[in-house]
Amino acid sequence: MMKNDLSHLGKTLIIAPHPDDEVLGCGGTMARLSDSGQEVHVAVVTKGYEPAFPQAMVEQVRGELAEAHKILGVTQCHFLDLPAAALDTLPGSELNAAIGGLVDKLKPDSLFLPFVGDIHRDHQLVFTAGLVAARPRSPDIPKRIYAYETLSETNWAAPGLTEAFVPNVYIDVSETIERKLSAFDCFQSQVKSFPDERSLKTIEALATVRGSTVYLAAAEGFMLLREIS
Repeated sequence: MMKNDLSHLGKTLIIAPHPDDEVLGCGGTMARLSDSGQEVHVAVVTKGYEPAFPQAMVEQVRGELAEAHKILGVTQCHFLDLPAAALDTLPGSELNAAIGGLVDKLKPDSLFLPFVGDIHRDHQLVFTAGLVAARPRSPDIPKRIYAYETLSETNWAAPGLTEAFVPNVYIDVSETIERKLSAFDCFQSQVKSFPDERSLKTIEALATVRGSTVYLAAAEGFMLLREIS
C-alpha cells in the first residue's frame, strides 16, 4: 500500500492536446488518483478533421480513448473539438476561451498541462492557454499546476536551445504502471514497435528511469509550475 494516496491533489484536470497525450504523460498518476477516490477529468483539446484526418480514423481513436480511460478510471472526458495540428491557425482568444471555460466550469484543484518545450506546436499553445485559464483572479483557481512529459514530443525538441523538461516532482506509479501500459495498448492506431518512442517497452523504460531517480521501481516525472498551500 502506498503511503500517499494522492488525495491531496483533489479534483484533477489533465489537458491533452490530442488523444493519448494524457495516458503517455499521466496514465499511472491518473490510475492512482482514481484509486484514491478523486475525480479525474481529461480535456482533449483537438479533433482531426478531413481531409487531413479521415473520419474513420477519428472514430477509431475516440473508441480507443474510451477503452483506455475505463482502465484508468477517468471520471469524464471533455472534447473541445478544435482542429488538430492547426491550433496556430485559430485566434488565441478562441483557444483560451475553450480551455478557460472548462477550467471555470470544473474548478479543479490540480491541473496538468503538456510541456511548453514540446516539439508539437499544439502542445505549446495548449500549455500557454492552460496557464491563462489558471490565472490567479479568483479563489477557485487550481491550487497546483504541473507540466507533464510526452514521449515523442517532449524530448524531440532542442534542449539547450528550447526549454528542457527537468522534473522536480515524482509520483510513484509502481503499482499502476501495468494499467498505464494496458491503457496505451488500447491505442492500436498509435502504439509502435520498439525502439520507437511510442512503444510499450519505451514507456515502461521511462517510468523505470524516472523511478530510479528517486529510488522507486517506477515513477512519472512532472514540473511543478505553481502550488498554493
